[in-house]
Amino acid sequence: MNLSAHDNDILRRLGENQARIAALPIQKEKAELWRRLNDLEPVRPLVWINEVPWHEMDIDGELTLQTHDPWAQKIETELRRLIYQWNHFPADMVVSSFIACPLEIQSSGIGLNEDADIVLTDPDNDIISRHYHPQIVNPEDIEKIIMPVVTCDWGKTDENFSRMNTIFGDILPIHKVGKRGTWFAPWDDLVTWWGVEALMIDFIKRPDMVNTAISRLMDARLYELDQWDNLKLLSTNANNTRIGSGGYGYISGMLSHDNDSENLHPQDMWGSATAQIFGSVSPKMHWEFALCHELRWLERWGFTYYGCCEPLDRKVDILRRIPNLRKVSMSPWVDLDRAIYAIGNDYILSRKPSPAIMAEDTWRPEQARLDINEFLVKAKGCPIEIIMKDISTVRYQPERLWEWEKLAMDIVHKEES
Repeated sequence: MNLSAHDNDILRRLGENQARIAALPIQKEKAELWRRLNDLEPVRPLVWINEVPWHEMDIDGELTLQTHDPWAQKIETELRRLIYQWNHFPADMVVSSFIACPLEIQSSGIGLNEDADIVLTDPDNDIISRHYHPQIVNPEDIEKIIMPVVTCDWGKTDENFSRMNTIFGDILPIHKVGKRGTWFAPWDDLVTWWGVEALMIDFIKRPDMVNTAISRLMDARLYELDQWDNLKLLSTNANNTRIGSGGYGYISGMLSHDNDSENLHPQDMWGSATAQIFGSVSPKMHWEFALCHELRWLERWGFTYYGCCEPLDRKVDILRRIPNLRKVSMSPWVDLDRAIYAIGNDYILSRKPSPAIMAEDTWRPEQARLDINEFLVKAKGCPIEIIMKDISTVRYQPERLWEWEKLAMDIVHKEES
């Protein structure tokens, strides 16, 4: 398949823009700051923004697609968003000096899929409300979880690689990129198949059934991981790849180039896990039903990140049982004083400011500045990344996010030693 001259020209211009940005010396400087942070030798707190309401961000046509071919539009979307973020709210982002060609990886699945009623509040927003229909009710339902079979369509991968080289090859190199680790949240799946209320009751009434279910799900995910490894489908995430729900993975002692992927195994990469439904569950139950099972996954990786939205300030003691733990998520719902005391400088405190400030009727930058300042005063001495994420809306005022980035960067630069 050949693209039209129009589509080809659009993509090439965007590729040239990425190449120009990637060549800036600041990219190496920012990568080094992330390496220092992840090596627990921070220079200053680092800031990154993701999970953006892109449908609200286009006010001057910067994100408006101009290509016509659906394949080209996927690439154009990624390039436009990358360039837009660099221009308006880069914070400590690092722009790659290559374009990724994803491996065409498929999985037969694990037997269960989402069965839910959905409600839209904004038809252009990817974030929707769901009501799940239980699929695991009786012990025999656990058998619905099956072992997945992983394959890779190398023919389609090579076709895409060739097409991308034709378009961008004289502008930026093309790298085939496989699984850069993965978002690992088995309880996010299990709770949608079980039901929140029923699950919480079964922690007490049917604990053996709960443990059997999560153990079988872990078997399935580990079986999948082994196939990624054996089929050489893994790619490094010790670079500007998001780790867990936090920032980048630059770190000493790990393979950091996609060209090294032939020799890559999980122990050469970052892993992660989270059990968000356990936000109100005791540390003892969090260990019994989540973490002791997740350890089977976490121990496979070189370094790990734990958590997302669940408050973990009361659970650092059990997290210390993770031998390769390096970063801990601290959501907007933690007691900051307790979190900071519990972590100290042993791990990176991955702070998640509340994105609710972006959704208020009136934008209050002075409050945003106060919130960041108060946190940094309390957390003085901790290795810190500040991750603004889960931004459902900016009330169709993208300038709110632009301004938040500028004030955040102004504050953290004053922390630089």
